[in-house]
Amino acid sequence: MTLLAILLVVISAFMHAGWNLLSKSQRPSTGFFLVASISGAVMLSPSLIMYHDTVAHCIPTRVWVLLLATGFFMALYYACLAGAYRAGDMSVAYPLARSSPVIVVAIVTLMLGRSDQVSGLCFAGIILIVGGCFLIPLHRFGDIHLRNYMNATCGLALLAAIGTSGYSIIDDEALRQLRTNTQLTIGNTQATLLYACLEALSASMWLAIFIAFRRKSRASLREVLQTNRNRAVLTGVAIFLTYALVLISLAFVTNVSYVVGFRQLSIPLGTIAGILVLKEAPNAPKLTGVAIMCVGLILLAIG
Repeated sequence: MTLLAILLVVISAFMHAGWNLLSKSQRPSTGFFLVASISGAVMLSPSLIMYHDTVAHCIPTRVWVLLLATGFFMALYYACLAGAYRAGDMSVAYPLARSSPVIVVAIVTLMLGRSDQVSGLCFAGIILIVGGCFLIPLHRFGDIHLRNYMNATCGLALLAAIGTSGYSIIDDEALRQLRTNTQLTIGNTQATLLYACLEALSASMWLAIFIAFRRKSRASLREVLQTNRNRAVLTGVAIFLTYALVLISLAFVTNVSYVVGFRQLSIPLGTIAGILVLKEAPNAPKLTGVAIMCVGLILLAIG
């Protein structure tokens, strides 16, 4: 990773932990994240207006298909994250949702034949990050049993992780295609912001579909619009500003595994925020897990 990529990802990690803290404090629903996603799209809409010719003529069909797919995975992430936050502590759900994608992306990287781009230190860092995260749900070190992970908080957090893995991998491929497209008349940063806007619109569409088929979700959306609209809007702006920084950083790395892995700096930040701000229990396994992850992050950064 270049120094610029590291800087962008570190800033995004702080912002990511921040918007998760804000949303957790509101007991979020799918409707909350629909409002947030639409707000993010509106924030990024100037890029859509400025580069409308690019949208109409220069984006390949394959990228449009990838946008449709990434929107689904992002919507899945939001819906499951909201459920995990309603079911349990942020300092448990957040690390699980953030750590598991590292394994998935690393496996996919190997399957795509890019193993030469990922160093041994990087893999060691990934193993430590994931190992540390699986200590976090425990109350005591002797509680390492499958039943301690068989609950709504852990299950929904892992489903959210599948969403994160999906959109991370798809975004990397879509942006590579955009940046190598000879018909594209705008720079990489402009193309990235345009892509982020289209992705927000795609995620909003899928979230709206999820909500349309559930009466409880429709009721939650009405409640958000009536009582919690401003915080949902603020969350949406933070979400897509955060992810725009991540998308830009992809232009300065050789492999998406580095970005997905190093973004896990947000894990100790989010865990600490849950303990200090939301007054969640600072169990010894939880704190040890955070420390192990920090070591893994250092290995990932220097790898």
